[in-house]
Amino acid sequence: MAVIQFYNTLTREKDIFIPLREGAVGMYNCGPTVYNYAHIGNLRAYVFADILRKTLEYHRYKVTQIVNITDVGHLVSDEDEGEDKMEKGAAREGKTAQEIAEFYTKSFYEDLTKLNIQPATRYTKATEHIPEQIALIQKLEEKGFTYATSDGIYFDTEKFPDYGKLALLDIEGLRSGARVEENEEKRNPADFALWKFSKPGEKRQQEWPSPWGIGFPGWHIECSAMAMKYLGETFDIHTGGIDHIPVHHTNEIAQAECATGKKFVNYWMHSGFVNIEGGKMAKSAGNFVRMATLEEKGISPLAYRYWLLTAHYRKTINFTWETVEGAQTALTKLHEIFLNYGNKEGKPDEEYLAKFTSFLDDDLETAEAIASLWDLVKDERISPADKKATMLEYEKILGLGFGFSKEKLSSLGIKLEKTLGVGDVPEEIKKLLGERKKARQEKNWKRSDEIRNEIFGHGYSIKDEKDGEQIIISV
Repeated sequence: MAVIQFYNTLTREKDIFIPLREGAVGMYNCGPTVYNYAHIGNLRAYVFADILRKTLEYHRYKVTQIVNITDVGHLVSDEDEGEDKMEKGAAREGKTAQEIAEFYTKSFYEDLTKLNIQPATRYTKATEHIPEQIALIQKLEEKGFTYATSDGIYFDTEKFPDYGKLALLDIEGLRSGARVEENEEKRNPADFALWKFSKPGEKRQQEWPSPWGIGFPGWHIECSAMAMKYLGETFDIHTGGIDHIPVHHTNEIAQAECATGKKFVNYWMHSGFVNIEGGKMAKSAGNFVRMATLEEKGISPLAYRYWLLTAHYRKTINFTWETVEGAQTALTKLHEIFLNYGNKEGKPDEEYLAKFTSFLDDDLETAEAIASLWDLVKDERISPADKKATMLEYEKILGLGFGFSKEKLSSLGIKLEKTLGVGDVPEEIKKLLGERKKARQEKNWKRSDEIRNEIFGHGYSIKDEKDGEQIIISV
């Protein structure tokens, strides 16, 4: 196996990747809370996870990928105060929480498909794993890590000395009310709810009986319970956005490690924000852009994927329409070049493949990988057939649609002209193309235009490239 290294949030270093089981990887990706559409900032985390999975699979690892669907328990503060986002979404639209969950889960899956993201091994819904969550809370209770308040069962962070190690939190200096609203019943400001009680006299749409009373699980317990059910008490990789580090992932670690006495996850990996107009894109701020919005503006989901890959996954990136329009132009150009290589079979260039994989193996350096793709298409030493074969190898990780039919690309917003290779046109046209190229080299523009018109009369037009190449288009 190749040496692969990933930046591990837990160690704040690039660590060499060594899986728990030889040839196999267990990976958990924090999924969406399905009370509204996912915005394109949310979707960055899944493009990143897809590149991560495909890089591992390229090296012949068998990856078990779990993505949760949060359909209960995520409160509007992201912690333990305020309304449940699902209940709030249901009230907003005059539907049931289940209807809201089904609608926005379907929309999420559709966005993943458009982005050419490989389906997870399993998508796990929080509402379908209530017994597992209750069992995990009971285990924590038996070990003395919980206490009851009037509104729920809480985890006592003071009893876990390593609490905050992922986020490097200053627990001693954490003041009550700095992260959550004041709750006088909490023993410590960082303590968090494992199970919330339904309010007296209130009938929630989503509530379940438990040993402590009718209510619903806290947001954090859901991920710990589902991850351990499908991946084991210790597994290889856990991913999410950087906003999950200080609270959600910190609490996942506390719950899991106190319940099992084992390390929860070996490698924690987090993707950066997509900012817009100088601030984080967020549904709560009302400044988010949906995938559908991109499509309405003529931007392909594949072009958005390409744009994301031109930056390292950990960097904050700034969304502008100009930048994604540029990505659309660049990706369309690459597809036209790919199709212009014709159908002759070739072999992947080993030198370029070695560079490409070395970039991905170094903490998923996709920006360098994209740069090497452009170097490849400009390299005159390599035959068109070998370039095409090499691009198809790149495609196994980058997922930009090379090898898709024109019809599928068109459905994804990549509109291609009917470009033809020189080998696909009659000998008479080939001869005229040669004469025109010579005329242009001699700066005989009049003769060049005459030949262009003659070629047009035969049903073909020409697009001249900066490097002197001529792309033939059927008309």
